Amino acid sequence: MDDLPRAILFDLDDTILDTTLSATRVWRETAKAFESEIGQPAEVFDPILDASRIWYWSDPKRNHEGRLDVQKSRIEVTHHGLLELGIDNYDLATRFADYYSDHRVTSMRPFPGAIETLEHFVASGVPMALITNGDAQGQRDKVAHFDLTQYFQAVLIEGELGFGKPDPRVFQQALRACDAPAEDSWCVGDNLAWEVAAPQSMGMQGIWNDWEGKTLPEDSEIIPDRVITRIAELV
Repeated sequence: MDDLPRAILFDLDDTILDTTLSATRVWRETAKAFESEIGQPAEVFDPILDASRIWYWSDPKRNHEGRLDVQKSRIEVTHHGLLELGIDNYDLATRFADYYSDHRVTSMRPFPGAIETLEHFVASGVPMALITNGDAQGQRDKVAHFDLTQYFQAVLIEGELGFGKPDPRVFQQALRACDAPAEDSWCVGDNLAWEVAAPQSMGMQGIWNDWEGKTLPEDSEIIPDRVITRIAELV
């Protein structure tokens, strides 16, 4: 791309890392590992877990609480799924969630070309900040596992700051770290409200990472400045 911004603010999950895709794989593997205890094949429990995750994360209050205590959210998702099978066993739900957590970060992968894209912008002299919502330890573990700190002027995590997207303060802090004005900066992420509408309201360009290829809903009131399916398209 010829016209480089003064700074780029990147989201982490489902933008740099294949968080949702890898989560689906690990839930399925965990269901397989616990088949004998649950008394149902993974093929039966897996779709129940899918529905349980949708139930949990679709509620704004649970979503906020779960982001800041992911282990508790995993236990509740599992327990809710077990109840659908008539199994009220919180200890089993806890051990299931523990197994999932033990395999979670190592199952993740950067999207194709993601690391090379970060390297490109570093080499081009474009300062970047990473802004991610979620619990402090879980998000910091992802950053450390993939050695991402080296690419960014700042790594801003909701659970460490006490606030996160779409709060303007997190974007302001990122821009200060990059020493860049909002009007010459991009924000890139998969959440239309958090990484497009919020930064646009501050004067930034909001770039939507439509990693699922869903395309923009016809009735969307949020219009990205650009739509991509992988951040490698920014190069």
